[in-house]
Amino acid sequence: MTATSPFPSVAILGAGSMGGAILHGLVAAGVRGIGVTTRSVEKAAALRELEGVRSLALSESADGNRTVAHDAHVVIVGVKPAMVADLLREIADVLHPDAVIVSLAAGTTLATMADALGGQRRIVRAMPNTPSLIGKGVTGIAGNDHTTADDLAEVRRLFECVGTVIETDEPGIDALSTISGSGPAYVFLLIEALTAAARQKGFDEADARAMAEQTFIGATALLDHTGEDPADLRRGVTSPKGTTERAVAVLQDAHLDELFIRATDAALARAHEIAAGN
Repeated sequence: MTATSPFPSVAILGAGSMGGAILHGLVAAGVRGIGVTTRSVEKAAALRELEGVRSLALSESADGNRTVAHDAHVVIVGVKPAMVADLLREIADVLHPDAVIVSLAAGTTLATMADALGGQRRIVRAMPNTPSLIGKGVTGIAGNDHTTADDLAEVRRLFECVGTVIETDEPGIDALSTISGSGPAYVFLLIEALTAAARQKGFDEADARAMAEQTFIGATALLDHTGEDPADLRRGVTSPKGTTERAVAVLQDAHLDELFIRATDAALARAHEIAAGN
C-alpha cells in the first residue's frame, strides 16, 4: 500500500474510550464509510454526527455487530477482553475471506482469537495507549502467521492516525504494554510525587500542580522539538556541583533505573497471568 492509496473499509465493534479514540483519529485523517457499534442509542446518535460514520446501537439492533462487520476489510474489536471470544464467534461467518481482524484487548492471545474465529484468519493484536485520545499515542501491533506484510502495512496506516506505531511479535506486545501501555500511569505518578514535593515546600495546590505538570509538558515538548538524546538534555540542565546535580544523585543512588525494570517486570508477569486466564 502506498502513502497515497485509499484507506481500507473499516468496522469498529465497540466504540469505548480506545475504540472511540481510534474512530476520531480515522475521521480526522479523512477516512469515511466507517461502520461502528456501541451499546447505547445516545452514543450511536452522537457518533453519527461524525462525517462518514455509520453507527448502530446494539440495544436496538441485536445483529449490529454482524451488520457492521460484513464485508469490512479491517474489523477493529474494541470490547473488553472477556467479551472478545464471544464477539468473534458471533461475527465469524459474515467476515470477508480476506478481512483483517484487529483486537485492542489486553491479554487476549492470537491463538485464542483464531480458535474463536475458526479457519485461517488474518489476526492482529494492537496495543494502543491512552494518549491516542489526542493523537499522541503509541501502538504496538503483531500479526499471526496468516497476516501478510500488506495487511500489517494497512493496520499500521490506520493506527498512525492516532500516533506512533511499533511492529513487533506477540511476546513483544506484552512487553510493549509494560512500557507505553502502562507508561502514562508512571508519568502521572511522577507528576503526583513532584506535586507533593512542591506542597511540602510551602506551595499551594494550584501552584504546585502548575510547576509539576508544566515542567513535564515543557520537558517532553523540548525533547520532541530538539530530537536530542534525553541523557544529553539532562546533562545540559545538570551543572557541575549545582543543585540539580545533587538532586539527580539522590535519584540515581535510589537506583531509579532498577526500580523501573522491577515495575515493568511486575506488569509483564501480570500480563502473562491474564493471558492464562488468571
